[in-house]
Amino acid sequence: MNVLSLFDGISCGQVALNRAGIKYDNYFASEINERAINITQKNFPATIQLGNVEDIDVADLPQIDLLIGGSPCQGFSLAGNQLNFDDPRSRLFFEYANMKTQLAPKYFLLENNRMKQEYQNVITDILGVEPIKINSSLLCAQNRARLYWTNIPTTVPEDKGNFLREIVGDYEGIWVYPRGWNKGGLQHYNWKSPTITTSSWEHNFFVVQNG
Repeated sequence: MNVLSLFDGISCGQVALNRAGIKYDNYFASEINERAINITQKNFPATIQLGNVEDIDVADLPQIDLLIGGSPCQGFSLAGNQLNFDDPRSRLFFEYANMKTQLAPKYFLLENNRMKQEYQNVITDILGVEPIKINSSLLCAQNRARLYWTNIPTTVPEDKGNFLREIVGDYEGIWVYPRGWNKGGLQHYNWKSPTITTSSWEHNFFVVQNG
């Protein structure tokens, strides 16, 4: 099986395939962030890096059986400026759509943020399937609701009941640094944590332990 992962990041697609026990012959990756590429090649040295998604020539690729990707979400995010397809990053979705049309993979999967219905409908019309909404909080201790467009038979998983306290221990709250609309400060999460991200900021948040 040949896999093409667009916007591959640190190749979590390979992590998922391996955990699911799905065998593949070649894993082609499109990514431009050098740090992410370095991590991928350290963990998965057989990965075939293709560079910028806008520079890929499909004629150079074999038959692709599985096309996956999470096109940049900044333009769609309800927490951002919501430039949607006017944001050049989120407009890269059309590169994914073009690849799907040209390569005609047996299976495909696209992940993205929640967004305004009108833009969600654009993606749905182009890909030909309705998205499935899954919150990662069903499987881990983090709230991260995302949309998945796929022709792979999929069901929403049951809640495994994982909470942040089970991972970091008992805590008073989470100190969140100001970011955008988020005013920051000590916030109390007794159920699931907010989205945990890595970033270029010196600080993101830290857990305040009891006592």
